[in-house]
Parts: sequence; structure tokens; C-alpha cells
Amino acid sequence: MVEETIEPADREKRHKESAVFATPTPVTELSANGAERTSSGISEFDRVLGGGIVAGSLILIGGDPGIGKSTLLIQVANNLSTSAGRVLYVSGEESAEQIKLRSNRIGISSRELLIASETNIEAIERYVSDVAPAYVVIDSIQTMYDPELSSAPGTVSQVRSCTNALAKIAKSAGIPVFIVGHVTKEGSLAGPRVLEHMVDTVLYFEGDRHHCYRVLRAVKNRFGSTDELGIFEMRESGLEEVPNPSEALLSERPHHGTGSVVTSTMEGTRPILVEIQALVAPSYFASPRRTCTGVDYNKTLMILAVLEKRVGLSLGNKDVYVNAAGGVRIIEPAADLAIALAVASSLTDHSVDFGTVVLGEIGLAGEVRTVGQVEKRLKEASRLGFERAILAGRSAAKLNRSMGIEMIGVDSVRAAIDVAFSEGRESINKRANANEQSG
Repeated sequence: MVEETIEPADREKRHKESAVFATPTPVTELSANGAERTSSGISEFDRVLGGGIVAGSLILIGGDPGIGKSTLLIQVANNLSTSAGRVLYVSGEESAEQIKLRSNRIGISSRELLIASETNIEAIERYVSDVAPAYVVIDSIQTMYDPELSSAPGTVSQVRSCTNALAKIAKSAGIPVFIVGHVTKEGSLAGPRVLEHMVDTVLYFEGDRHHCYRVLRAVKNRFGSTDELGIFEMRESGLEEVPNPSEALLSERPHHGTGSVVTSTMEGTRPILVEIQALVAPSYFASPRRTCTGVDYNKTLMILAVLEKRVGLSLGNKDVYVNAAGGVRIIEPAADLAIALAVASSLTDHSVDFGTVVLGEIGLAGEVRTVGQVEKRLKEASRLGFERAILAGRSAAKLNRSMGIEMIGVDSVRAAIDVAFSEGRESINKRANANEQSG
């Protein structure tokens, strides 16, 4: 329960509504010039936004504390101030001196980047009126307050009122406004849900603080797709974009390690190769552990059940750990077959060939189903030197064989295991037969 103060109806408001109303216009007579985009100078950031920054847009960026939201935005602000116009950066969490220390560390020195440490929304409106910036950055919305309201900063009424004031600045003057938002323990944006409805774009900056890679993804975008993904690397000099994420994510992959399989996942229009790791170990508990990082927990349990029932691998007394290396998160079904082969590889101690990429969805009957945009995925794998692909038989039959990669079509998980571990096929079949006889 959150207390919200209702203001008197006769109280004089700071903004008076105009008595002049615009008349409705036929859609055929409207102009689309407002959708022209400006580059932020960071291609990965532009990719997630849909191609660049739209004039008058309100962009909300959320993420865990210390993940790099402020660093990303001050780098964007610096690029915009040198190429597109004056930028006003307002921080309610840091003093101007603290921002200067960070600016020196990451090499920011533009004279058109104006810094202010302020939390009063009326003062920010006055700054915008006096300075006339081309872009505004607010860090963060939970620290801003409207003096006309008696509640504390960060409450529902304060966040809603301050966001509404920033939306008026963005829409009336055509100034793009970037807003930093805090997140809760569950990972959702703090504050009222209406906050996400009021803005045009909602971005989440994700990643493990102990990993160097950060992922920027959109969950709402009125000016573009929400399927694109931007990958950054955190360095001492700031955030640097990763133009080739597949190569970066596979750079530390072991050559002859068991339980390691590469799959190709689609993030919007971009294929990314990710290493799936699995470790199967004897369990000393009544209920074996099932731990997943970067992959869906329930889907992994389903895959383990298919391996037990359809393939005959005994996993009921084993702890199983599955991980998507590099701190990325995979939500699409194309990684199902890679998870199954990684688990089977760790269980049988037979490694999958280093130059093999695996993709396919697994059904409850143990069948391997086709996935979308297979050609793009295989082209990326071929470009990185992969020589063989294990995929659904239907997909392999439709594709052009001149892609520079050998395609092996399989119809079931058992067939995929036979192909992937040709040298260990007898061992796997013995295990399966022993389990069937004991059952």
C-alpha cells in the first residue's frame, strides 16, 4: 500500500492547459518527418533503438546498480554533443565533481556537454528553457521531485508527475530525453507501471557484474523492433561495443572439453553463436540438483526428461548444471538440441567435434523440429570456421548445399547423439540398453 496525496482541485497549476485545440487531420495528410533518426555514435546502441534516436522521443533505460547505465549514457551524451548539438546531463545521484572524475577516466572532454546536479523538476525545466539543449539525460527518475507535491521522491505520485513533465519537454520542443530508472530485486523497473506506458522506448541493460560483457535489449519500442540486441564490453576506459559478439563469446571455448556444444541463436536480425556448457555429476542428495544459468529452467527439465525416456540416458541420480557461457540469456527453442547434446556429452565423457554447430527444437516425442532463419545462422557459423552443422532433417533438405558447411539432418535426439558422438556410439547404446533391461 502506497499513500498518495490528492491535490485540491482549485490549486493553481504550474502548467495551464491551452484553450486552443488542434483539429483532427486525415492520416493521408500527416507528415512522417518526425521519425528521422540521429546516430548516437555507438552502433550497438542505435541497433537496439531501431536505427537511431527519434526527435521528441522519451527513452527509459533500466538495469541493476553498477551495471553501467550512467557510463553508457554519458558516453552517448558526449558523442551527441560533438556531432549533433548541445546536451544537458542532469544527475540527482552524483555531484558534478563525481561526474567529472568519471569523465576523465573514460576520456570525455566536449564543451557542449553541460552537467548539472539537480533533483527539482522545476529547475530542470528552467535549465532546458535557458540552455536550449538538443538532448537531455536524467539520472535517475527516482531521485527527481515535484515541489508542488508533498510526497517524497521515488513515490508513485512523484515519479508519475516528473515523467509527465519530461514527456511535455520532449513532445513540445522535439527534444529526445533519456531517463535512467532503478530496478527492483525481481529485475523489473521500480515505481508505478504507468512509467513504462508514458515513455516511447524501454531498454534494459543486463549482465553479470562479474563478467565483462553487458547486454542491452528493448522490451518496448514505438519506433522499431524489440528483437534487437546490443552487446558491450566493460573496460577501465568505459563501455566498448562488441561488433562481432559470436567471436567474442567463443574466444575461450575449450578445444577438447566434454559438455561443450555451440548453437546459433537469433537476436532480432543478428545471428549469435553461443557456447552451451553442461556438467553431469553423481548426486549425493535425495533430490538431484538442476541448475541453469542463461537458459530456461523448465525447458531444461523437459529436455532432461526426453533424454531419459526417449534416449535411455540415466539422469535420475545425477546433478545437472547447464550454462550459457559469456553471461548471455537464451530464450528461443533453437538451443534445445545443443542443451541435450551438451548433457549427453558430459554424461558419457565424449566431446562433440570442435567444428560442429547444433541447432534444433526438441519435442516431447524426442523428435527434432526445424527452427526459423536457418540460413542466416549457418552463414554466421561458416564465417567463423565451423565445418559441420547438425540440424533438423527437414531444414537440411531445403537448404542450398553450397554454403560452405556440411549439413547433417536428423529426425530424433537419439539420431543426433549417434551423429555427434560417432566414436562413442557403442558406449551410449550400451548405457541405453542397460537402462531398458533394468527397467
